[in-house]
Amino acid sequence: MTTPRGHRFAYGPYHGGPDPLAPPVDLRDALDAIGEDVMAGTSPRAAMRELMRRGMPGQRGLDQLASRANKRRRELLKRNNLDGTLEEIRQLLENAVTEEQKELARAPDDEARLAEMELESRSSSTAEAVKELSDYQWRSPQAKADFEKIKDLLGRELLEEQFTGMKQALEGTSDQDRQRVADMLKDLNALLDAHARGEDTPEQFAEFMAEHGEFFPDDPQDVEELLDSLAQRAAAAQRMRNSMSPGQQAELDQLAQQAFGGPELADQLAQLGGMLRAARPEQDWESSEDFRGQQGMGLGEATQAMSDIGELERLAEQLSQSYPGARMEDVDLDALERQLGPQAVADTQTLSEIERELQRQGFLDRAPDGNWRLSPKAMRTLGESALRDVAEQLSARRGDRDTRRAGAAGEPTGASREWQFGDSEPWDTTRTVTNAVLRTAGAPFPVRLSVADVEVVETEQRSRAAVALLVDTSWSMVAEGRWLPMKRTALALHHLVSTRFRGDALQLIGFGRHARTLTPEELTSLDGAREQGTNLHHALLLAGRHLRRHPGTQPVVLIVTDGEPTAHLDQGGHAVFDYPPLPQTLGLTVRELDALARLGTQVTIFRLGDEPRLASVVDQLARRAGGRVVAPDLDGLGAAVVADYLRKRS
Repeated sequence: MTTPRGHRFAYGPYHGGPDPLAPPVDLRDALDAIGEDVMAGTSPRAAMRELMRRGMPGQRGLDQLASRANKRRRELLKRNNLDGTLEEIRQLLENAVTEEQKELARAPDDEARLAEMELESRSSSTAEAVKELSDYQWRSPQAKADFEKIKDLLGRELLEEQFTGMKQALEGTSDQDRQRVADMLKDLNALLDAHARGEDTPEQFAEFMAEHGEFFPDDPQDVEELLDSLAQRAAAAQRMRNSMSPGQQAELDQLAQQAFGGPELADQLAQLGGMLRAARPEQDWESSEDFRGQQGMGLGEATQAMSDIGELERLAEQLSQSYPGARMEDVDLDALERQLGPQAVADTQTLSEIERELQRQGFLDRAPDGNWRLSPKAMRTLGESALRDVAEQLSARRGDRDTRRAGAAGEPTGASREWQFGDSEPWDTTRTVTNAVLRTAGAPFPVRLSVADVEVVETEQRSRAAVALLVDTSWSMVAEGRWLPMKRTALALHHLVSTRFRGDALQLIGFGRHARTLTPEELTSLDGAREQGTNLHHALLLAGRHLRRHPGTQPVVLIVTDGEPTAHLDQGGHAVFDYPPLPQTLGLTVRELDALARLGTQVTIFRLGDEPRLASVVDQLARRAGGRVVAPDLDGLGAAVVADYLRKRS
């Protein structure tokens, strides 16, 4: 693309991390996931933690991120070994000896023969051989150069253990540059020694950084920050040494004496390591790892690998959030980006925002006991989601209209809503035209309507119903996986009635060993109790009281159960349980059904399960009440209940 000023721009895929134009997290998805866990018996706080661990569609959770961290750690161990520097030195030594032997073979003098014998009798230990040949007078310039590379390599590797990037920085440098490194080490040890005695000053640190700041690209602001940075690297180097075999350690200790700078360099580094360990004993100085790969690493690379492994272990622990007092703020985002990339940071930040947004937008609040709970706003959203799923099932199975429809041929409620396919209500002309004008603001007239502009008048049906939804809360509902579908069904029906059939009176009644009325919030958080008993008798008593409180309405009773009646209330109000059911239990249950029938109640029993005895008992109860039995599968339970409710009140 060329601009009017002649500047050219190229467009392509964005590679700088997460999409900056991506939409924000859909809290409805998060709330649905939390709601399902709560309905399954988990506390909102535990459900939130589970959501963080599991993630959502298109959104990686903490478990997946922790798994990536652990996988990367395993790959580092599986791919690499710690023999890289020793192998490189062996190769340099062999090259030097081979070139020298070639040169000696062309020389006819006796001294050449003695030199050949000296080379042949060198120690099989690389470190010993390097020490033995340190004073050897090389005849071959190439052999001498290769041998000198050993000292240069050792010095750079030893410094790379402690100072990142030193191996490359000192490659091909002069003796003067190496002396500057030695001076830096001397001044650094003096500064840290003064700090350990409490005698250092800010001016001393400033002078040190002014003189040697180029060796510390992370730009520490004081001695404590300098110690933190150096100690973390030194601890990784020590863990790397711990991971070596005793033979490897002994060879490196011997070879260190042959590095450029001689024993003084090794002594300065040893002194530095001791002070760092004393200053930061909380660092991990003792552990080791089992490197078993084929790719050899130099000392600096191995130290960096150990640093990465330690960082990955800490990240895995932080991402697990399994320790006491764990918080999302504990995750080191800088380390996360280094190890897993910018998308992992974006995923983590998104997860940490979910809880804050759920609270900020009023989906979570605190109960009087201080625990988190789903707010009324959250319950409405969960009900809407459950009803939406039911509506999709109804539409797919029978072509029914969306159940959000308020009802035709009724009284206007004074509200309007967006037009949906299948709506036959009159248009709200004012709202429709207003939407079109706002949408086309600034465009030339005439204003043109779009389907998206249309709003219809919301109406309320004139007929009213008193509805009792009786849901089985016995343990078998939990054990057979019917707990969650039952709760979602109740939420869907409650949302439909409370938003589109406001004149209807709905009562939710749960029945196990006893029965009780429930609010949607109580039903959502209800735990499955490990007690036997299906007290339909008690539930029908409560349903009858509800229906009688609403005379002049169409009475409707919907029963969701997976068991025959096995409990009843005695005259003292105590639950009596037995299986097979006592004749008294069945008799009292039938008596309450007869009482409902006299009120003109329409009864539907939704039977979950195919046991012949259950089917027989439920069929007889339904016939006695003049009702019917529906045997839906679990996925179709909500659609069956809502469809039956709509059919009964139409």
